Amino acid sequence: MPGRQELPSTLERSPQEAQRTWIEAHDSAVAEYGEGERAHRVAYGALKHKFEKVGDHWQRKEGGRKNPSDPQSARPRGQGGRSGEGVDEKASKEHLYGIAKELGVEGRSRMSKADLLAAIRKANRSRTRSARSS
Repeated sequence: MPGRQELPSTLERSPQEAQRTWIEAHDSAVAEYGEGERAHRVAYGALKHKFEKVGDHWQRKEGGRKNPSDPQSARPRGQGGRSGEGVDEKASKEHLYGIAKELGVEGRSRMSKADLLAAIRKANRSRTRSARSS
């Protein structure tokens, strides 16, 4: 199964359901489009419907919601858009605050929802980089 060998490190630290979602979408995309960046984008798009990135792993969205988490995932395939980098932009401010707390984001109590989204993205990138280097 190609998806199993291509599994990103953030998904190796994630629940089995997240891994299975990514692998199935990836393998389906490989069958349709061939191996490469497009297959990975399709797999991440499918993953973002039920999961959000928290630090160096993915976890189920608040309340088990199933919806695209960012403008890129919400658009039909091939139409592009801005990526939310795995952060659920439709989550409540309270939920984002909880994730920011889990990630140790400083100054979170004074942040707007947009600030929380940006801070979580930054913390996720930092955690993913440090996990790769260890």
